[in-house]
Amino acid sequence: MADNYFGITDVGKVRDNNEDTFIAQEIFNDKAILACVIDGVGGYAGGEIAAEIASESINEYFKNPPGELIPMMKESITIANEKIFAEKQLSKSHQNMACVLTLAVIDIKRNQFHYAHVGDTRLYLLRDNSLVKVSKDHSFVGFLEDSGRLTEDAAMKHPKRNEINKALGFGNNLKTQEDYIETGESPFLPGDMLLFCSDGLTDMVNIKDITSILVENTSLNEKANQLISAANNNGGKDNITVVLVQNSNISQKQEATMPLNTIKREKVVSIQNVTETTQAVNNTDKKKDNPALDQIRPSNNNINIITVLSILSLILLVSTLTLWWKSSNEDSTAADNKFVQNTNSNKIKNPQEAKLQNAIDSLVGDTLMLSVAAFPNPIIISDTLLINRDSLYIKTTGNITFSADSNYKGPAIVLSSLCKHIVLDSLKLENFRIGIEAQNDALELRNVRFKNCLIPVNAMITFAGEKYVNGRINLNYFKLDSLPQFSIK
Repeated sequence: MADNYFGITDVGKVRDNNEDTFIAQEIFNDKAILACVIDGVGGYAGGEIAAEIASESINEYFKNPPGELIPMMKESITIANEKIFAEKQLSKSHQNMACVLTLAVIDIKRNQFHYAHVGDTRLYLLRDNSLVKVSKDHSFVGFLEDSGRLTEDAAMKHPKRNEINKALGFGNNLKTQEDYIETGESPFLPGDMLLFCSDGLTDMVNIKDITSILVENTSLNEKANQLISAANNNGGKDNITVVLVQNSNISQKQEATMPLNTIKREKVVSIQNVTETTQAVNNTDKKKDNPALDQIRPSNNNINIITVLSILSLILLVSTLTLWWKSSNEDSTAADNKFVQNTNSNKIKNPQEAKLQNAIDSLVGDTLMLSVAAFPNPIIISDTLLINRDSLYIKTTGNITFSADSNYKGPAIVLSSLCKHIVLDSLKLENFRIGIEAQNDALELRNVRFKNCLIPVNAMITFAGEKYVNGRINLNYFKLDSLPQFSIK
């Protein structure tokens, strides 16, 4: 597993000391990877000490047996904050020391990562050659950039880009401040890569250049050193720290099911082959003049009858399969039509929801990350968002709300009959008559909230044929909580 992660830190070209540090190591008996980038806050005395205290504290904490990961990470950060705050009380020269960090536990075997974040260090996810920012900058300039009010280039040059509003050491009792530590979890698929970095990288190198380095066919060691070099070549005005984690698991691909019309063509060919073979045997036998063989050889009339019956049986089988297939498609189409019939199908979507629908339809892979920067809040829904794919994971990196247009009476989201596993994570839906329409058990909700929705989830269960049905709908599949819940499976 050691080839799956790599970390490096560099003092840069301007500063005399390095206030950055990092963690990149295996934990829980080598079953997970602990990755963290810590940046001692520049301009404050003792930033280097604060970063070191946080690193030692977190390392010590994760020697404990594994439990619920998000609570564990939050507690490890809270303990580190208390130690930094206590150190500040002992020394006047360290009264302003603090640090920021981004921490993650990566379970590559289960293709998942969990993260916790405070400040303006950053976490990015590279998937399909596209780099997505997962964490948010806890700073005024970061808010302006994440909300789309500042471009990346303008944010990099902003005079207040290093002024932060959250850090370890700014205050005590983080347990009473529920939203102080940003947390989340996400699938980590084969081929994905995580980039943890301090602002010494992102203030010097833009996302396009970072991405071009990450997608090169080189080792993690080489990629990290190239990122350090790029930041130094652009000025190296701050300490630079990079941690990379890659999921090198082999992607599991399912074999495609053979279409029905292909099966029918093969059946016809096999019938023709059987007939031709039978005729060849008959012709060969006729040329032979062996009375013994004539006694045991079936007559031509019997062979013809057997052939005809075989053909009729296969025709009947193919016809039955065809009727069943058409009936199944008609049932699915009818179900989909019933689900969508309440939507304003003739209405033109507004730019936000058209962009979101296109993102769902054209997505490569099965995970769609929604950010406030790309989809400013709230997203007004004036026509149904249709999910028409086997699997999809929609995850928000901010508090994104779907809000119904004042004249819209349909559902916010509809899952078609093609859906097998659709996960909606950290969304909020408000003012809908129907929030989500789904079929069977395809829908999974994680930290989804409904406000003023008459019917939050309308689920339709379908059964094949005229079978006897037994059982009941179990509402225990859904759990209501006042706080968002996270757990390791």
